[in-house]
Amino acid sequence: MSRNPRRPVVGIISNSHLINDEYPAHAGGTMNSCAVAHVAGCLPLLIPSDPSLVTVEELLEVCDGFLLTGGRPNVHPSEYGEEETPAHGSFDRLRDAVTLPLIRACVARGQPFLGVCRGFQEVNVAMGGTLHPEIRELPGRDNHRMPPHGTLEEKFALRHKVTFTEGGPFHRLLGTREVMTNSLHGQGIKTPGPRIVIDGWAPDGTPEALFVRDAPGFTLSVQWHPEWNAANDPVSRPLFAAFGEAVHAWAAGERPAEGRLSA
Repeated sequence: MSRNPRRPVVGIISNSHLINDEYPAHAGGTMNSCAVAHVAGCLPLLIPSDPSLVTVEELLEVCDGFLLTGGRPNVHPSEYGEEETPAHGSFDRLRDAVTLPLIRACVARGQPFLGVCRGFQEVNVAMGGTLHPEIRELPGRDNHRMPPHGTLEEKFALRHKVTFTEGGPFHRLLGTREVMTNSLHGQGIKTPGPRIVIDGWAPDGTPEALFVRDAPGFTLSVQWHPEWNAANDPVSRPLFAAFGEAVHAWAAGERPAEGRLSA
């Protein structure tokens, strides 16, 4: 496929953050930008997740694709019809107000996105699914949270297998049904949205990979963090490379046929 000489723009969803516990900022991890620039071959652009600053329509016009990043705050349970409890943790309601309608618009248009960790959960909620607030408290489930101590290398170390559906999009993309991934999340999918297809699972049954059924564009999303060591990891690199191909195609004016990337 011929490449546009201008690097396509990938909007990277930011998180609200306080610098030195007092200065408000919109923050994005450097590893996200590196994965977008060096593996996907796109221009990383940090998006302030605040609907008073940006609109979905503007983002769809300016960006060719989107990286739905991880983040400490969780999707507010009111977005999937449940009451807030202490187990749900902290929230970022401004991010909810940007990402959830953005995901639905991208699905309808076929505009590519890659969901990561919280982004994976956002895709499910945006498409009508629900979440468990704390999966380690469920019978038979493991603790998937980030280790509280150690170096970044230790926190992002490979921790468990993910098994994909035979012949599914992740199996086809990665060339194998089993991979090793890191694990740094507390919440997880409880009920998939009507069009959400779970395509990969951890050994304890936790959903780890999904796509949107019959979506015309790239909607692959994962519960782990492929941005870590993306240039060298044998799972992360093809995932970001495939995302980059989809973004380049969108920027070049190509529009995928219905369901081409979703089954």
